[in-house]
Amino acid sequence: MTTEIKFNAETMATVQQIIARYPAGKQKSALLPVLHIAQAEFDGWLSPEVMDYVASILNLQPIEVYEVASFYSMYNLKPVGKCLLEVCRTSSCWLRGAEDVVKHIEKRLGIKEGETTTDGMFTLKTVECLGSCGTAPMLMCGAQFHENLTLEKVDALLDNLRRENKRKTYFDDVVIESY
Repeated sequence: MTTEIKFNAETMATVQQIIARYPAGKQKSALLPVLHIAQAEFDGWLSPEVMDYVASILNLQPIEVYEVASFYSMYNLKPVGKCLLEVCRTSSCWLRGAEDVVKHIEKRLGIKEGETTTDGMFTLKTVECLGSCGTAPMLMCGAQFHENLTLEKVDALLDNLRRENKRKTYFDDVVIESY
C-alpha cells in the first residue's frame, strides 16, 4: 500500500504564495523553497515520487527537479534520521577540532559518517562551510547552529535531541512567509 504524495492544504497554500512571488512562466524560480518545504513535510528527504510531485506543481520536467535536488547538499535523496547532524569540516572547523567532534559522535551513536542510527533518530553528515568560521567547530541540526563545540556540548546536545524526540528541519522557527 502506497501513501499518496500530497501537501496538506495549509502547506499547499504556502507553496502557492511562494510561486506567486515570481512572474508568470517563471515558476521554476520557486523550486528551492518548495523543495525545502517538501523535504520538511515528507519525512526529511526527497524521494523520486516527492520530486515528481514538486515537478507537477511547478509545471517542470522531473529531471529539472532531480538536477537541482542532487546538486545541493541540503537536500536529502535518501531517508535520514529525525535529527540530521551536519558537521562542518572546512578549514576553520577542522583546525578547531571538527574531526574530533565527528569521531566522538560516531563513537557515541555507533554510526559512521553518512549513516543513521538503528532507531532512526540521528544521521551524521559532514558538510562544507556553513559560514560560522569564527565560532568553529560547529554543526547544524535543522535550522539551529551549535557553535564553539566541545565534546561535552556535543553530549548535551545529543541528550537534548533524544529527549525532545522531534524531527528537526530547516524550517524550525522560520516564518515561511518571510522565506
